[in-house]
Amino acid sequence: MTAYDPNNIFGKILKGEIPSVRVYEDDHTVAFMDVMPHAPGHVLVIPRKGSRNILDADAEVLARTIPVVQKIANAVKEAFEADGVYIAQFNEPAAGQTVFHLHFHVIPRHEGLPLKPHSGAMEDGAVLKANAEKIKAALEG
Repeated sequence: MTAYDPNNIFGKILKGEIPSVRVYEDDHTVAFMDVMPHAPGHVLVIPRKGSRNILDADAEVLARTIPVVQKIANAVKEAFEADGVYIAQFNEPAAGQTVFHLHFHVIPRHEGLPLKPHSGAMEDGAVLKANAEKIKAALEG
């Protein structure tokens, strides 16, 4: 397996080199809006400690990250009045991984509405910020 590269885009977000619309953070994790969402409210949850993916992640990192994934999933479901929540996590290119920093996609789902394809087009920043505020309100409630 290839070694973890701390200069990946999520590593740069953690270092503040690239902006993000954050919805939650603690000493071990950060959750922020996906700039190319598959649905409104699509959030990424990443550990602060770098690992390429779940295959090389430290067990303690996983133990601290999964409860945050659950917390964000509940908030996203509430904030977007979703029928369900899709959680995705990819490992290596053959599985669809394109950013090599462990991350979890948390996507609200509504019955009968398909996910938007990953088009490469970035969502408007104002929309991301408005969606983030909905999630933050659900986290506080």
